[in-house]
Amino acid sequence: MSQNESYHVNESLRNDLRLRKILEELPEFASRYFYANEFSLSARTRVAYAYDLRTFFRYIITKNPSLHYMQVRDITIAHLEQLSVHDIESYLSYLKCYHPDEQAHRTIHNTPTGIARKLSCLRSFFDYYTGIGEMKRNPAARVSTPKIHTKEIIQLDPDEVEILLSGIENGSDKISKHQKKYLDKTRLRDLSITTLLLGTGIRISECVGLDMQDVNFKDNSIKITRKGGNEQIVFFNNEVQYVLEDYLHEQRLNLIPEKGSEDALFLSLKNNRISVDAIEKMIVKFAKMYVPYKKITPHKLRSTFGTQLYQETGDLYLVAETLGHSSVDTSKKYASMKERKRLVAQSKRQTTRLAGSAHL
Repeated sequence: MSQNESYHVNESLRNDLRLRKILEELPEFASRYFYANEFSLSARTRVAYAYDLRTFFRYIITKNPSLHYMQVRDITIAHLEQLSVHDIESYLSYLKCYHPDEQAHRTIHNTPTGIARKLSCLRSFFDYYTGIGEMKRNPAARVSTPKIHTKEIIQLDPDEVEILLSGIENGSDKISKHQKKYLDKTRLRDLSITTLLLGTGIRISECVGLDMQDVNFKDNSIKITRKGGNEQIVFFNNEVQYVLEDYLHEQRLNLIPEKGSEDALFLSLKNNRISVDAIEKMIVKFAKMYVPYKKITPHKLRSTFGTQLYQETGDLYLVAETLGHSSVDTSKKYASMKERKRLVAQSKRQTTRLAGSAHL
């Protein structure tokens, strides 16, 4: 097994262990839902759903009079069938702002998008038990999905990309000597990571999982493992090639990695494989330093690439394939509003033609 395969296998195993731990808190029947979806949902998604369900069960035993003072593990399918549309709607309202585990010092806020995901989790959960005949109805089926307002995609303009990369490469007179000393240790690595993200649109988790042998300079490509575990070849331009080669020869090949990280492309200062959290903090840090007027996160670098690729090619299918989207509809957000309206109109005309042809 290669180091890259080992990394992704270990990540999956860690998520499986997290899921098992959460399932120990949920009603016994809940585990059947997760076993049934073991191969249709990623390990990370199943963990997220388990957390969502734990929040839901904790809510109903404190807020629903008929379930007061029960333990989460004691809830049965019969109890769930007693829930009404109002119960689910009250739960969604609660999710806007709540204190988990009765910790008053910690508050969790959910956007309409987050609430919609949690409602989707409930529908899927109840659908499973109605589908196998253990529930007669789905109490979440008649609850309306929260309206999600379309937000303008925040991204970097070409000149802002140049400012960001130049700042990482050359530093700034605004930082202290201590900061400069630290940044000099990671400059090549940080420049390589940022340039790679901007030049390929890969996710941070995909970047973290890269091994040195996944980089092919003969055709300027990298082999990445997508969220669902599928491998894909992604190509990069000459600018990415130059910074990667510089980083490899000037820094990475001179480091002595810790055990288990021997082949990792990007290492932390402790010479372990760099983490997703470390890259996220690094990107946010540099964005605040060099483009402080925009709230830039690592995902915004992905948005920058996706928008630029669509503007250059006008090919949504290419954008979807390159970014690893399961549906081309996800990629439509990278088109301008004017272009999106044109795509919708075009889709409606196509539907009308198909409907007309059906009557011939």
